Amino acid sequence: MPVPVATSGKNIWVAAGDGDLERVQVRALEKGIAPNVPDQNTYTPMHAAASYGHLHILDYLISQGGDVNVLDEDGDSPLYTVEDVQTARYLVEKGAAWDMRNEEGVTPAEALEEDFPDVSAYLRSLAGPAPASTDPASTDHPPSIAMPSEHLQDLTAHNMTNGLMQRVEDIMARAEAEGRNPDEELRTALGDVFRQGVRTGQNWGAEGREAEQNGDGDGEEVKRRRHDEV
Repeated sequence: MPVPVATSGKNIWVAAGDGDLERVQVRALEKGIAPNVPDQNTYTPMHAAASYGHLHILDYLISQGGDVNVLDEDGDSPLYTVEDVQTARYLVEKGAAWDMRNEEGVTPAEALEEDFPDVSAYLRSLAGPAPASTDPASTDHPPSIAMPSEHLQDLTAHNMTNGLMQRVEDIMARAEAEGRNPDEELRTALGDVFRQGVRTGQNWGAEGREAEQNGDGDGEEVKRRRHDEV
């Protein structure tokens, strides 16, 4: 889906990662960039602010419709990017799904365990103590999830719908202000969302087949995308 990108100065994704609230507000107002809008790498301002622990930026983005469970192309929500317990707790209190799984079947706690064990421990504590089991087979590691969970698919659909609604509202507002017919832009927006949905389904299918052929994918590099990498 095409996204608006600032042509000069600091774009909203960089500003969110830098904790620059004034620039985030300017870009949101001038460029009409919503908090859940992805950049070319599907990284949203919500992810960027969470990654650097800028709670004041998250406060503003959420007040403007920012979704704490918005997903990037890997099925990672902002919770997957945090590096400190304070930010993780903030997101959870705002409704972040701490027990979700991304497209690789990994939870936020599992994704953060190696680099940020304190954050991982906090997220694991939310589940409470693990129940005792008398089944010897239960000590085996569960198989990796090759395809996304139903919860993840629901979240993805939710993100796409919210993104479309925000885009439609922006198109209608601009068309009304400029006194022109918005039909062509609306058709383009609907087409973009349809194509995004098709690509997402194709990616899930391809990754599922690859997982079946290659096993659980151990050794794959952990993704840690920050705003300065986009």
